[in-house]
Amino acid sequence: MTDTQRHEHLVLLVDDQEEARDALAMLLRNEGFAVREASDGQEALDALYDGPRPCLVVLDLMMPGMDGWEFRQRQLRSPLFARIPTVVLSGHANLSAAATGLSAHEVMPKPVQLGRLLELVRDYCPRR
Repeated sequence: MTDTQRHEHLVLLVDDQEEARDALAMLLRNEGFAVREASDGQEALDALYDGPRPCLVVLDLMMPGMDGWEFRQRQLRSPLFARIPTVVLSGHANLSAAATGLSAHEVMPKPVQLGRLLELVRDYCPRR
């Protein structure tokens, strides 16, 4: 099994807003979860190809460079990564319409409901 096929109990957190990303990463780490961070879609794709497969992607939509829509389309086209559950977090004014066609497992507006996000992470990344 190659590294890109090996599953880890790891959350890939993708958000261009460094403070928001750092705060969520710290929360998840404090709860005992491993976290890998990316500041845009391209970094997230690189993380998927260059590291262990996460059990969950937490994805912002509006980012410079490769945005969340493009990342998600590429993720869905990849046989290796299409099945990785993805939670979309965004401050988009019309989030339900913006998330149409993304096949996200959950769509959450920003500011994030931390309790709900932790529930999702626990569901998709159960610790052994």
